[in-house]
Amino acid sequence: MSHQTGIHATPQLREFLARARGGEVRLIKVVIKDEQLVLGAHREPSRTWDRDYDTFLLPLLDDQEPCYILFRLDSQNAQGYEWLFISWSPDQSPVRQKMLYAATRATVKKEFGGGHIKDEMFGTLQEDICFQGYLRHMTSCSAPAPLTTAEQELQQIKINEDRVVRVKTEISVESKHQTLQGLAFPLQEEAKRALLQLRQRKINYVQLRLDTERETIELVHTNPTEIGDLPGHVPTDTPRYHFFLYRHSHEGDYLESVVFIYSMPGYSCSIKERMLYSSCKSRLLDEVEQTLHIEVAKKIETDSGAELTAEFLYEEVHPKQHAFKQAFSKPRGPAGKRGHKRLIRGPGENGEDS
Repeated sequence: MSHQTGIHATPQLREFLARARGGEVRLIKVVIKDEQLVLGAHREPSRTWDRDYDTFLLPLLDDQEPCYILFRLDSQNAQGYEWLFISWSPDQSPVRQKMLYAATRATVKKEFGGGHIKDEMFGTLQEDICFQGYLRHMTSCSAPAPLTTAEQELQQIKINEDRVVRVKTEISVESKHQTLQGLAFPLQEEAKRALLQLRQRKINYVQLRLDTERETIELVHTNPTEIGDLPGHVPTDTPRYHFFLYRHSHEGDYLESVVFIYSMPGYSCSIKERMLYSSCKSRLLDEVEQTLHIEVAKKIETDSGAELTAEFLYEEVHPKQHAFKQAFSKPRGPAGKRGHKRLIRGPGENGEDS
C-alpha cells in the first residue's frame, strides 16, 4: 500500500539513514510530517543493545502519535549491522494517522534497506514492544514450524478424540444431564483489548480468527467500518467472527447495538475449519457477554457478505411484529354426506326405551 500514500523520505533523512547503517547510531525515530518522512530523533550507542533498549526506546514513544523506530542490534550479517524495525501505533492516536502510518510502513523499510532488517514488531501499548515484549516476540517466532495441511488434519482428529475420551471419563451420575457446550479457545490479549475498546465505543468493528496451531482466538483487524464496508470484510475462503457496532435510529431513538456475525463461506473452507469455528462460537459469545459484559443485540450467521445490507441488519435487530390473529374454530358443516360420522348404538344403549 506504500505507493498509495505518495509519502517518501526527505533527502536529509536518506543521507542520515545511509550514515546510520555504519553502526554509529543505536536508534532512529522516523515520523511523518508535512506528508514527508523526516527524522524524529536518534540515539548513539551507550552500552550493549539489550541494556540500551528500554532506556532509549520507551521515552521516545508518544501515547498520541504513531512513529517508526529502527533499533540497531549488535549482531551483523553480510550487509552489516542487523536492525529491528518497530511500528508504533498507540490506541489513542487518530484513526487517520493509524491508517497513514500503516500504509507507509513498506516505504520506510525500502528507504532504509530491507536487507538490514532482521525482525519486525508492531505495538499499540508499550508492553508490546518493550524489551520483555521483544523477548516474548522472539520466543513465539522460534516455535516449531507449522504442520502441513494433512498433518494438521491428523493432529486435530487426535485432539478431538482425546477430548471425547476425557469428557466421557469425567461424566458422573451428577453430571449426566450436562453436555459439552463447545471448545474454549482463549482470547488472545490483543483481541480482548479490542473487544473492550468496542464496549467503550472507541472502535466500531472487531474481526477475529482462530489460530488452530496455538488454539487461541486472534485479532484480525479493527478498521473503522461503515455498513457499506461490511460485505468487503467477509472473506470468501475462510470463516471469521465479526463484532459490529450498529449505529442507527429506531422509532425516533438513536441506538448503538453490538451485532455478532459468524461468517462461514459454504464449503470453500476445510472441514476442520468448519468444525472448529462452529464449536468455538458459543464459548466465545459466553465470554464476551458474561466476562467482558458486552451486550450482543443480535447474533447472525451468514455464508456471504453480500446480504449484510442496512435493510437486512435493521430487520434482524428490529424484526417486524406480526399482528396477532385470533384463531376461530371451523364451523361444522351441514348434516349430510360429508357430515360427522355417527356411532350407531343398539337399543337401550343411550338410556332410551326400546
